[in-house]
Amino acid sequence: MNKIGLIFAMREELDAVLKNVKVVNEYKIFDLNFYECEYNNKDCVLVESGIGKVNAARCTQIMIDNIKVDCILNVGVAGSVSKSVKIGDVVIGDKLIQHDFDLRPFNYERGYIPNVGKFIPCDEYLVRIANEIKLETKSHIGTIASGDIFVTESLMGEKINNKFEALCVEMEGASIAQTCYLSHIPFLVIRSISDSPNKEANNNLTFDEFLEYSSNMIAKFLLEFLNKIS
Repeated sequence: MNKIGLIFAMREELDAVLKNVKVVNEYKIFDLNFYECEYNNKDCVLVESGIGKVNAARCTQIMIDNIKVDCILNVGVAGSVSKSVKIGDVVIGDKLIQHDFDLRPFNYERGYIPNVGKFIPCDEYLVRIANEIKLETKSHIGTIASGDIFVTESLMGEKINNKFEALCVEMEGASIAQTCYLSHIPFLVIRSISDSPNKEANNNLTFDEFLEYSSNMIAKFLLEFLNKIS
């Protein structure tokens, strides 16, 4: 992998990585700020897409068309919808699904996208490398569900978990997966758990504090990943 694209939804997630890499160039394409970086003799291009599936898909296609990356990683935070996944844990997506994509009136299963499918698998090599990383946090491999909804209700989280066997929910990964799939670009989505709709005890920390903690955790995981990838 000669050039690796890294997409973050929020500035906090991006900054947690930027402080650990050497930025060699900055430029703007449309209104997106791209940072070319060097880390462990690897060329990486970092960008903040903005929150939501449309922003993420748009950013992904701009990166593919203009920067010619060999693979794309989407890293950031997510909310747990599984009792086995706790705040601070890392989820490595082996497949992605859009939980809010619904064509059931046309006799498709919920989440099924015509000409794409229901689940979009991440690149097996990238998943394997991520699974080899051992940090102080616990990691899980499984389904990540995306939708343009910030899931705060435990009932909705349970439904997404039961329907798709999803471990966590966020708002970008599956649209990045779909864009990469259609453009034949290897991809991987990795998420650190910052919150939970099941009201998990938070040790009196606010969401912003958990966001900072989880962003730093996923940055540490990502940098170890970049050490291993070839």
